[in-house]
This record gives sequence, C-alpha cells and structure tokens, in this order.
Amino acid sequence: MSPLSVWLQFFICVAGIGIAGVYLTRYGDAIADKTGLGGSWVGLVLIATVTSLPELSSGLSAVTLVGAPDIAVGNVLGACVLNLAVLAVLDLLHRGEDIYRIAGPSHVLAAGFVLLLLGLVGSALLAGESGGAWSVGHIGFATPLLMIGYVVAIRAIHRYECAHMAQFTDEEPDRYPHLSLRGAVFRYGAAALVIVITGTWLPFVGEAIARQMAWSQSFVGTLFIALVTTLPELVVTLSALRIGAVNMAVGNLLGSNLFNLLVLAVDDLFYQPGILLAAASAVHSGSVFAIVTMMGIVITALCYHPKGRLLGIINWPSLGLLVIALLHGFAMFQKW
Repeated sequence: MSPLSVWLQFFICVAGIGIAGVYLTRYGDAIADKTGLGGSWVGLVLIATVTSLPELSSGLSAVTLVGAPDIAVGNVLGACVLNLAVLAVLDLLHRGEDIYRIAGPSHVLAAGFVLLLLGLVGSALLAGESGGAWSVGHIGFATPLLMIGYVVAIRAIHRYECAHMAQFTDEEPDRYPHLSLRGAVFRYGAAALVIVITGTWLPFVGEAIARQMAWSQSFVGTLFIALVTTLPELVVTLSALRIGAVNMAVGNLLGSNLFNLLVLAVDDLFYQPGILLAAASAVHSGSVFAIVTMMGIVITALCYHPKGRLLGIINWPSLGLLVIALLHGFAMFQKW
C-alpha cells in the first residue's frame, strides 16, 4: 500500500467522522429533549459508547491479530489522557460562562467512578505476573471487577440523573417540533453507523501509517493510535459545543473514559497468551498516574467552580490538564 493511498484513507475517515459527528450530536440532543433523559446521560452513555468503539476495535485487533498488548493498553490509557485534554480545549473554546459551572453534578459522580476503575487498572499493572495468583486462566483479576464496576457506574449515574431531572417539573418547549422521537432515533442510528464504520477503519489506517513511519509499538499505541481513535470524541465534542450542548460534550468525554476502561476488560478476555495487564509494560502505570491527577483536577473544578481566566484566555484547571497531557506525551516519547 502506497503512502498516498494510506493518507487518503486517513482523510476519508476523518471527513466521515466529522460530518457524521455533527448529526450525531444534533439528534442525540433531540433524543435527550424528547425523552427527558438529559444531555449528561445521553452524552455519557449513548454518544460516549459510539465514539469509543474505535478504541474497542483497535484493541481487539492488537490482542488477537497482532499480539501486541502494549498497543492495546497504551491506546486505551493514551485515549483517556487525550479525552481530558479535549475537555480543556472545550473550555478554551467556550466563550461565556465557565464550562465547569455549567456542567451538571452527575459528572462528578462519573469522574469518581473513573477513578475507582483506574485504581483497579493501576493495581493490575503494578502486580504484573504476581497478579496471576488471583486470576482465572488467562483472565486477570481486574477484568470481572472492571465489568461489574462499569455496570454499577452506569446504573448509579442513571438513577442520580433521573432523580435530578425529577426536581424540574416545568415543561420546557420542544426545541425540535418538526422531528419525532422515532425520527430522531433513526437519524441518530444512521450517524452512529457512519461513526462506527469509519472509526473502526481508522485504527487500521493509523497502524499502517505508523509502520511506514517506523515508530515503536508502545509509542504507537499510547500516542499515535490513541490520537487517531480519539478523533470521534474530539469531533463530537466540538459539534456539541457548537449547538450549546455543554453537558452532552462533557458527558461524552467522561463517559468515553469510563467505557475505555471497560475496553481493557474486553481486550483481556480475547488476549489468549496470558493476562493482558500483566503482559503489558509496567511503564503504563505512568499513564494511570497522569489520568488520576487529571481526573482530580476535573473533580476539583466541577465542585469548586473556578472564577476568571488567566490572561482572559484559560482558567487554571484547563491549563493544568493541558500541561499534564503535554508532560505525559513528552515522558512517553522519551521512555519509548
């Protein structure tokens, strides 16, 4: 495959994601409006699941076809770091009130569950081969706990969101009177299908580009493939910002991180040679620490509601997220 052909495929994928992302957010917002679920829930579950499917497909490809656990683990953790960096970009681009003030309280709960699941991932990485004592066959001890944790998180957030929405009894005008719920769901499904097809194709194109550039496997997984598979989140988040659906945008990013940690469990199920997190390099624990620090900043900002912007451009939590993301990228580049 020629370099021109590979890059052409890459830009076709990006264009497909860009166009479908606009419609995905628009009809996701309509579904939130008509069902009363709220933008936070739709962003956290419906949209986050769709935009995170590239991480799932690339991870399964890495562990089943390539036999590269470092690419699978690096892709997921690198994508989590980039999602939080995109949150900072979202705040940077949003003019007016701080996004941490606008974001609903359920996002704090989602961020807390991300930290809990990250603790499991970090423990499994540090345990390495010794974690096999608590494992069953090739399935690591963290895998069932990650799956249970994800289900508990989604259920808890859903119940919290429903209780929160029930406090607002006043009927709001339908912002999409020309569109039925069935029509919104159908159009959302069509846009999601385009995202899934192009997003699934994207990691394979990214791996082809990485091979041609002669980049190392761990570097490819943590930075390049993670960047490529995060494009759907970036496009959908910016589209949500464009229509004023800030809660959906924040929910998409935090929900993607929650789903990405579930992806690690699925990858482990399909990694036959052994336990995925035991086979992966312990250096990935550096990514876990970076994500934990960034999530701590997000939770603090959502609770504290910082006022003002540095030089009138960016507030301190967003600046902190960008600095940690850049330091993490530099550290990974130096290490690998």
